[in-house]
Amino acid sequence: MALLLALSAGGQAASAAFQLYRKGGQSDSGSVVTDEVGRQVTIPAKVNRIVTLAPDLTETIYALGLEDRLAGDTNYCETPPEAKLKPHIGAPLNPSLEAIVALHPDLVLASTSINRRETVDALARVGIAVYASNPHTVRGMLDSVTRMSGLMGASAEGSALVQPLQARLDSLRMRLSELPLAHVLFVVWQEPLISIGQNTFIADALRRAGAESVILSDQNWPHISFEEVVRLQPDYIVFTSNHAGGGATQLADLRVRAGWKGLRAVELGQVVVVSDEIARPSPGMVEAIEQLARELHPDAFSTQSGGRSPGDGARGQLTRFFAGGEDCVSCAR
Repeated sequence: MALLLALSAGGQAASAAFQLYRKGGQSDSGSVVTDEVGRQVTIPAKVNRIVTLAPDLTETIYALGLEDRLAGDTNYCETPPEAKLKPHIGAPLNPSLEAIVALHPDLVLASTSINRRETVDALARVGIAVYASNPHTVRGMLDSVTRMSGLMGASAEGSALVQPLQARLDSLRMRLSELPLAHVLFVVWQEPLISIGQNTFIADALRRAGAESVILSDQNWPHISFEEVVRLQPDYIVFTSNHAGGGATQLADLRVRAGWKGLRAVELGQVVVVSDEIARPSPGMVEAIEQLARELHPDAFSTQSGGRSPGDGARGQLTRFFAGGEDCVSCAR
C-alpha cells in the first residue's frame, strides 16, 4: 500500500526515496495501530532506529533511556545536551525529508504541537511509519508516553517513567486541594503580548500547580492588549526561562517599563520565572509544575505543612490538527 501511495504521487523523488528506504532493511512485519490523531500506522515488529520531529519527543526518548535508538532529531533538540550531538534533520516545521529517509528509521515520532500534516503525509507516502502524538493535558502527555513506549517495545521503561510522575502529580494535588487558585498571566511572548488559551496543555499544567489563567480564550495562543491585563490585574505574572532572565532580573526590568510597573503583581514582586519545560508536553513538565506550585503557594511546602515536597529526593528520569502559523517557532513549541 505504501508503494502504491508513493507511485500515485507521481514524483520520481518519492519513488527514489522509497527505494532508498527499502534498502535500509525495513521489515514488512508489524502491527497496525491508530495514532493520536486517528491515522492508521503500521509499526514494525522491531523498532531499532527512531527519528523525532519535535524537542518534546526527543526529551521523552532520553527520559525512557532509549537514546541509543535515536537515529536523528531536529535542530531545536537541545535537552538533554547530548541530543545536540545526534544527526539533525532540520527544523520541526520544515524538516529535510531526504535527511530523514537517509537515516533509515523504523519509526518517526511527530507532534501536533509543532509538526505539519504535510510532513507526515510525505513520509507516509514513501512507506515510513510515522506516529503522531497529540496531548492536550498533562495526563494526556503521560498517556502518550505510555503508548509510544509500547510501540518501541519498551513498555516496562514506560511504566517505570510514568508511574512515579503520576504519583508526584497526585501528591501535589493533595497538597494544594484546599487552597484557592492563584490568578496568573502566563506570558508566551511580550511583544506582541501573547498568552495561552483554556484548552492548551499549559493551562492544564497551571491548574495542577494551583493556578488558573486570567485570560479566557478558545484560541491556543491569543494576542492580548495590555489594557486587558491592567483591567484583569493578575495575582502573578509567569514567564518561562527561555523568554526571560532570572526572576530578579525580570522583575527589575518590569519595574522600569511603562505600563508593567503599574501592575499590582509587579509592585508586590509577584513575578515568577519557571522552567520552559512547562511549555513542552514531555516528562520534564512535571518538575516544572512542582516548581511553579512552590512559587505560587510557598506555605504549602513549608516544613510546618508536613512531609516532603513533591519531587524531593530522587526525581526519576528526568493546534489545530498539526501546527500552524500561530505556534512559537523559535522555541519549537
